[in-house]
Amino acid sequence: MNQIVLGIDPGLTRCGFGVISRRSSREVSFVKVGVIQSSSKMELTERIASIGSAVAKLLDDSKPDQVAIERVFAQQNMHTVMGVAQISGVVVYLCHERKIPVTFYTPTEVKAAVTGSGRANKSQVTNMVMKILKLKTMPKPADAADALAIAITAAWRGGNQILDKSKNTVETAAQQKWRTAISASKKL
Repeated sequence: MNQIVLGIDPGLTRCGFGVISRRSSREVSFVKVGVIQSSSKMELTERIASIGSAVAKLLDDSKPDQVAIERVFAQQNMHTVMGVAQISGVVVYLCHERKIPVTFYTPTEVKAAVTGSGRANKSQVTNMVMKILKLKTMPKPADAADALAIAITAAWRGGNQILDKSKNTVETAAQQKWRTAISASKKL
């Protein structure tokens, strides 16, 4: 049975998305890719709502079995980090409403899953995405290619993860142990 996986490279100006189909543990195929954009001239609430509406339509149209989002990581530009976090929150909410499991992957995890090296550059990641999905042209802009890489990561690692229905997320065994340890430490 095919599983539809949606990868999201969140951003306030450009939110990349990539939809793939997984037929077996590592056999994946291209479905759809694109970028949802908002203008920096719009008010913040309008930008978030605009992207949220587009993501909601994407979720309803593609009906993914799983959504994977690039995890926010520390950057020097706090404004960019805030936009990424805001859009990630909207996507998580929309998935929760639709009971779609969500996973988060760091850029290093995505690079390692797709290329075999957590230090791969954008070009190496994009080239591997093209090979894995048998694409003839490079997905553009980079946010779109990154979203496909995130989806591939989730498709390949999804079978080894544990679904935590109480939190509507998919966690690795290590993430689940970490969450359990944190919860236990709060009870002390």
